[in-house]
Amino acid sequence: MFFAVFCVGGGVGSVKAEESLKVFISVDMEGVTGVANWEDVSRDGKDYDLFRKIMTLEANAAVEGAAAAGATEIWVRDSHGSARNILPDLLDRRAVLIRDWSGGPKSMMEGIDETFDAAVFIGYHAKAGTADSLLEHTSSGSVTDFSINGISMPEAGYNALIAGTYNVPVVFAAGDGTLCDQITSLLGEVETVPVKEGIGAAAVSSHPELTRQQIRNGVEKALLRLDDFEPYRLEKPYTLVVRLKSEETVNQGSHYPGVRRTGEWELTYSSDDFLEIMLAFSYVRR
Repeated sequence: MFFAVFCVGGGVGSVKAEESLKVFISVDMEGVTGVANWEDVSRDGKDYDLFRKIMTLEANAAVEGAAAAGATEIWVRDSHGSARNILPDLLDRRAVLIRDWSGGPKSMMEGIDETFDAAVFIGYHAKAGTADSLLEHTSSGSVTDFSINGISMPEAGYNALIAGTYNVPVVFAAGDGTLCDQITSLLGEVETVPVKEGIGAAAVSSHPELTRQQIRNGVEKALLRLDDFEPYRLEKPYTLVVRLKSEETVNQGSHYPGVRRTGEWELTYSSDDFLEIMLAFSYVRR
């Protein structure tokens, strides 16, 4: 079924025809080429404008790869910080852009549903505490570990589970080398592009034009073998264990309905609905 994105009176709609390939692209910023310091991804950083441009161009590379593979509808979700980083006028005009936070549990995956055929992650980073990683963290600075059913995972892991809730497989990820290692250990042989490597907290990066070409080619390659991928799922019930950095944050989170304090700085919550898990996480991580 073909979907051509169009706007009517300021809204986004779709037109059906014979075939479709609908792709969701979630774009973070810490994992884009060249980023090495928190100032690079902060609005008051002197190089922020440069790196938001690189972020936008890496999103474009993914759009180009998706289009080359036959994608007929492409959505780009700005998933970093304010969620207002991608430059709309520089973004490939074939993409629909989602900006700012809705307040809902999908967060970095806002907009995804069962109509999508594949998900792609750009600019992603490793989980908190990863050695030789760049700007590693998990969601917020208060989280030291996030696990589901005993599996510790980065943001890419729980975002893949959100996609899996809608039967959508993650087929590609780009970020630093440790992120690529972590996502393949969780999801199997998805296509990845390591745009940089860490030496401690220092970054070793290729030229942005080279990594964009690799992203473009990698996304196309992944989508051309879409049948090789399965949605990421775990057995129900889902049990979330979050480890946090401060007594104040743990105490506050323990008051969320259904959350149990299971360690000095550890909270646990279970549900058969993964979006309920993510809603609880959005509260306890504050």
